[in-house]
Amino acid sequence: MLPLALKLTNKEVLVIGAGRIGTGKASLLVEAGARVTMIARDVLAELPKGLTSVERRDYRDGDLRGYALVVSATGDATVNDRIVEEARRENVWLNVVDDPQRSDFYFTAVHRAGDVIVSVSTEGASPALAQELRSMIAERLPDNLAGVAQQLRRERADFHAAGASTEGVDWRPRIRELLGTDLSR
Repeated sequence: MLPLALKLTNKEVLVIGAGRIGTGKASLLVEAGARVTMIARDVLAELPKGLTSVERRDYRDGDLRGYALVVSATGDATVNDRIVEEARRENVWLNVVDDPQRSDFYFTAVHRAGDVIVSVSTEGASPALAQELRSMIAERLPDNLAGVAQQLRRERADFHAAGASTEGVDWRPRIRELLGTDLSR
């Protein structure tokens, strides 16, 4: 497993299934900037705002073509089997909800503070454990992380504008200084 942060802005993503879990995953993907299409015969939960489209029908072979990422939240093992086969043929990244063995990626438990993202994964072993660990970590983080990240972004931009590289800079003392400062002023 290699944890990565994916830039999904304007990427075509498909979510199959519109129950509580499918709509939750769709919401996260929309928030990440993806262009999300949902396919589901029955809509069992409130659809997130910002979807590209919703097709109220069953999954059909060929539906995955053209998508960068697919989430299967059907709750139907037979349908999931067909989706897994197509994903492998089409070389599409697939998450089969509640089936980590057949998933190419997992959703992590996330805490956000502005540009700072803390993500916890159990590689699908226990999403509940990942959520609990995320909460424990979030409780211990400084309140000014968003401001610190923005300040460091500005300082890095100043280095780059002056034609300098930031690769050799030891940022730790500056970070510690900023973490001890109230940047909300």
